[in-house]
Amino acid sequence: MGEERVFVATLSKLNRINHGNKFEVIGSKSVGLLAGLYSVVQKEQRIMHDKRSEESSLEQSYQTLQPMDPDTARTVLVEAKKILDQLGVIFFLRQGTCLGAIRDKGFIPWDDDLDLGSVIGLHGFTEEQVDPVIVAFKELGYYTKLGRYQDYLEIALMKSNIRIDWTCYRIVDDNIIHFPGVPIPVHLITRLKEIEFAGETFLVPNPPEDYLSAEYGPDWMIPKSSGYEKDILAMIPDLPIQQRQSAIGENSDSSTTRVRILDQHGEPVKDALVRVARHGIFRTNEQGYAQFRLPEENWYSLVINHSSHEEVLYQERLARGITYVYRPDPSTTSGRWLVLSQE
Repeated sequence: MGEERVFVATLSKLNRINHGNKFEVIGSKSVGLLAGLYSVVQKEQRIMHDKRSEESSLEQSYQTLQPMDPDTARTVLVEAKKILDQLGVIFFLRQGTCLGAIRDKGFIPWDDDLDLGSVIGLHGFTEEQVDPVIVAFKELGYYTKLGRYQDYLEIALMKSNIRIDWTCYRIVDDNIIHFPGVPIPVHLITRLKEIEFAGETFLVPNPPEDYLSAEYGPDWMIPKSSGYEKDILAMIPDLPIQQRQSAIGENSDSSTTRVRILDQHGEPVKDALVRVARHGIFRTNEQGYAQFRLPEENWYSLVINHSSHEEVLYQERLARGITYVYRPDPSTTSGRWLVLSQE
């Protein structure tokens, strides 16, 4: 308000006639209109600032992986259920949220987000329903971000420092593809099962035990705050070469992604193995570069192997035509996300 008063006072000083300089008259009504315009501009600036802050909070949630506050998570989950129910969207608990609900009867203590899923073409759900859902969440104060990918739509919803990942899957060869490439038979999603969770009734894959075995492997009942990534990657088959090529299209330099592997001294590593989950294993050359072609910019999981060193990079954002650099951390070989930097 202080800045607005100064702005109005300055305009009032100009509210005079100066014929010698051919200065136009700014009447009191014009001053009021300009003051109103100033208020609109200030409001837009605040909205843009809030949006940048919310976007920053979303990005930070991917990097820090801070555990959710269970009470806040419960409130946000119940509110999300109300929104989706009112719009007639069938959804189910998936991945870590489903695992917590079935195994722990609550949220996993170290879980950092809420995982919800819907399937395009099942239960009457269509891709056209996504935008109205996003609008409804925005109206209740959520920051939203939509990503459209080959196998699914990923909608991030952020409120009260709780991130919801609502994934809308496409059916691919009678499967839906869970990150980072785990095929889940669609028959586990066709007839969903009701369970009691967080004081409400939610749907989960049916039977949930089969779903969790397909997602996390046979040891899914054993709680793991770290190391579970290897169990998940073991469930992912690599695409056949011909299928990878058909998905990628014509080969060109602009579609080649490269990762350079450095050792703890910053020297390039020759003959290191880089596994990109679902896409193959690639060997580095004398300069330490492994190169491969990806179908799209997205999140990927990688495993780096050389000599006695192995590290799982469970969540890395990769784009086509970009070169990345891997630098090991001598203090740890697990639990790091968003490790790669652009060259």
